[in-house]
Amino acid sequence: MSVVAVYPGTFDPITNGHSDLVHRAAGLFDRVIVAIAANPGKTPLFDMQQRVAMAKQVLAGFENVEVCGFSDLLVDFVQSKKAKVILRGLRAVSDFEYEMQLASMNRHLVSSLETVFMTPSDETSFISASLVKEIALHGGDVSPFVHKSIVEALNFKKLNMS
Repeated sequence: MSVVAVYPGTFDPITNGHSDLVHRAAGLFDRVIVAIAANPGKTPLFDMQQRVAMAKQVLAGFENVEVCGFSDLLVDFVQSKKAKVILRGLRAVSDFEYEMQLASMNRHLVSSLETVFMTPSDETSFISASLVKEIALHGGDVSPFVHKSIVEALNFKKLNMS
């Protein structure tokens, strides 16, 4: 039986922490789908098509990883992809309570779904997309935290916002 995991998020932008989690998940699951949420409740710096394109570029080397956008209910998207696992990253204890609520609600909506939590590597545990954006938009160097193509995209976005 093939085990498919969906790793959902806004990925605004995709960071080295996200990539690290995908890399490790790709060794655990037959297929990993990085599901980039439209997330109208947030105001992303990059639109969904840009975030999908950036993630595809960063994750191009993974044979069993697919990147796509979605705007429907997560459990519906997961079922449409015939996945049984929702993959979530936990950077800190503060993430845990919210993630547990999400996992419980998703399991209530679709009882056959399981949520698997993965912790970041020590080298990426402090990286968040929000912090990366803030540093980049204030002229700081984010190259240790994101792929070089993301640095370029952030610099381009900063120039166009000025």
